[in-house]
Amino acid sequence: MKILITGVCGFVGSCIARYWLSAHSDAEIYGIDNLARNGSETNRQDLIDRGVRLIHGDVRMRSDLESIGPVDWVIDGSALPSVLAGVGESYSSRQSVEHNLLGTLNLLEFCHQHRSGFVLLSTSRVYSIDPLTRLPLDVDDEGFVVAADRLDGSITGISPRGISESFATSAPVSLYGATKLASETMALEYGLAFDFPVWINRCGVIGGAGQFGRSDQGIFTYWVHSHRRRRPLRYLGFGGSGHQVRDCLHPQDLARLIDRQITTGGSDQPSRVNVSGGTASAMSLKQLTRWCDDRFGVHPVQPSDQIRKFDLPWVVLDSSLAESVWGWQPEIPVASILDEIADHAEHHPNWLELSR
Repeated sequence: MKILITGVCGFVGSCIARYWLSAHSDAEIYGIDNLARNGSETNRQDLIDRGVRLIHGDVRMRSDLESIGPVDWVIDGSALPSVLAGVGESYSSRQSVEHNLLGTLNLLEFCHQHRSGFVLLSTSRVYSIDPLTRLPLDVDDEGFVVAADRLDGSITGISPRGISESFATSAPVSLYGATKLASETMALEYGLAFDFPVWINRCGVIGGAGQFGRSDQGIFTYWVHSHRRRRPLRYLGFGGSGHQVRDCLHPQDLARLIDRQITTGGSDQPSRVNVSGGTASAMSLKQLTRWCDDRFGVHPVQPSDQIRKFDLPWVVLDSSLAESVWGWQPEIPVASILDEIADHAEHHPNWLELSR
């Protein structure tokens, strides 16, 4: 089986490549990456040594894909993966749309040409901002939780287990979320029009050793590395409480689901599923700080009234559909993910400088 992984030198792409080579001895892995993200070069040689056929190219350029030739599957892991992409300082809005949507369209044309299957790594940020800001929340153990007794049915697709696939996706969802939602729509349309399989995985926050963490992306990794280094940390918004909550997923668990979709998937199975650690892995920043204090010693975090555009108090995905259809559950608990990140931080003290 030949598989093309885009963004292969990024954290998620490289983890999927390593998983696939370990799980399938007969796999031929092709990877493409433009190496624009600081830190991505650290994965390049290791992937080549493992047998990945790596192309230094850009999915926004159709000509960079032409030399690859036919493959059985494309796993689209290339993106500017931040809710602030296009509205922050690092990338322009046009760059965000070109990376996250135009690149996907080029890959869909590639799949059309070669009749390849397509797997899109999407995001929890396709869900609508307005109802997410109106969720009834309580505080429990220094973190927000959904107040089940105040759910009145006015917001669909929400339960104490998290946000399901039926939750609203109407605008606004952020520029980043819009590019991924548009990519989902185009992927499904291309798959139907040209008869190739499409799987869409809406991922929660992903974390693990070797991730290029920043304050707007890879927050678990960023927080652990920053805490250990005694770098300034702030609880932004929501009263400066640090009660905002996200779930955490290890990329190996994502890779296991993709494996099942590619090797056993059928047309009767849902094309879009949430993939997350769910409530079992959900943590607030205050709880994460408490974990870091226990591991590294106490490091005070300052409260701040600053409100960043698109920040949300509670985003936890309900992945029970993936469980019921694929028999999939995450196997790596959040405690193991945090230990892995912390061990990596201790062995790579300058990681944040390398990857920022």
